[in-house]
Amino acid sequence: MGFDEIHTGALLLPEDKRAELAAELLCSLPATLADQDDGIAEAHRRIEELKNDPSQGCSWEDIKRDLGR
Repeated sequence: MGFDEIHTGALLLPEDKRAELAAELLCSLPATLADQDDGIAEAHRRIEELKNDPSQGCSWEDIKRDLGR
């Protein structure tokens, strides 16, 4: 089975199954930042900010609530 067949078949899946498949595929990729611009530096800066002042952060539950989920 080739890429085109897999791609076409995946698009025929119900939304919840496509989301599950997408999540599993993303999890199978290496967890590294490969941003060639300032994205990595920005991520490190934000991590340091949160380490220095954890009150700046918010929980995943807060984020989902703010998004209406």
